[in-house]
Amino acid sequence: MWSWVLHRITGATIFFFLFVHVLDTAVVRISPEIYNQVIETYKTPLVGLMELGLVAAVLYHGLNGVRVILIDFWEEGPRHQRTMLWTIAVIWLLVMVPATVVIAIHMIGHFG
Repeated sequence: MWSWVLHRITGATIFFFLFVHVLDTAVVRISPEIYNQVIETYKTPLVGLMELGLVAAVLYHGLNGVRVILIDFWEEGPRHQRTMLWTIAVIWLLVMVPATVVIAIHMIGHFG
């Protein structure tokens, strides 16, 4: 059940990000100066942490989506769903640790 809940939360989070991204990019057509001001507001440590959260959400959503596809379309999928859940958890962790280090190094270089 928790993988289902997380899949919905990450999907909504990604949708919200894409919606905001389209809106702030569209501002450039109205006024490049306002666009630059909007982009400046994103250069904060909080937004850096939100970017890390976005990476985590996209990675989990994608990996879990593949798991859901396998459960639905692979004959043996339902029998192996728990193993696949732990597999995506390990893959997620193996990718998130270096991603966190890279983003942390960037943030320290930029804000520290």
